[in-house]
Amino acid sequence: MFQVPILIALSVAPGLAIGIFIYWRDKFEKEPILIMATCFILGMISILPAIYFENLPDTLGFNENPYSISNTLISSYLFTGFVEEFCKFFFLLLFAYPRKAFSEPYDGITYAVMVSLGFATIENLHYVLKGGIDVALLRMFTAVPAHATFGVLMGYFTGLAKFRNHKKSYLLLGLLVATLFHGTYDFFLLLQIIPGLYLGAIISLVAGILFSIKAIQIHSRIHRMSI
Repeated sequence: MFQVPILIALSVAPGLAIGIFIYWRDKFEKEPILIMATCFILGMISILPAIYFENLPDTLGFNENPYSISNTLISSYLFTGFVEEFCKFFFLLLFAYPRKAFSEPYDGITYAVMVSLGFATIENLHYVLKGGIDVALLRMFTAVPAHATFGVLMGYFTGLAKFRNHKKSYLLLGLLVATLFHGTYDFFLLLQIIPGLYLGAIISLVAGILFSIKAIQIHSRIHRMSI
């Protein structure tokens, strides 16, 4: 009777916790709550086009094969990594990027993470309501932080694009880096030709987290130097 509310709470809690941390980490100029909430909601909406494009391979006759390296590469990097990151990226550029509140490089991280967490929360609800508490606990420490990490990396370059020359290059780099880490994470999770390959996903997640911490530190330092 009480299981569904508990599962919903466990699905939503990781995204909210990470979002609060990123908001708190912005020590210089807090972003408007309304814009933050809108980014989160747009991230939730971004899962709809992602689902559509992720289902296209089936329509085109492409069947996932976890025992094929080439098949898993295409599925992980193109049909999952690129599709999901592009859908988040689209709403980040559409809504947050033009805002006056986007006034420092770190804001790129803040807004990108909120979009990513909105996406991750809906995805999390889907898997947790089907899989139960064990899935909720597993994804709390893997999939949701992974999406946040992809958001930090995308947001880092989006922040550079906003305030530097070669804007298109930085924007493209942000999308590609997020896709690279997302695709690598999924590749090692999906490929099943060798037992224990999932450890590669954990390694890629840890690497992404370390790069994300560095990206946050760099943008924080940029702001301190500008005041």
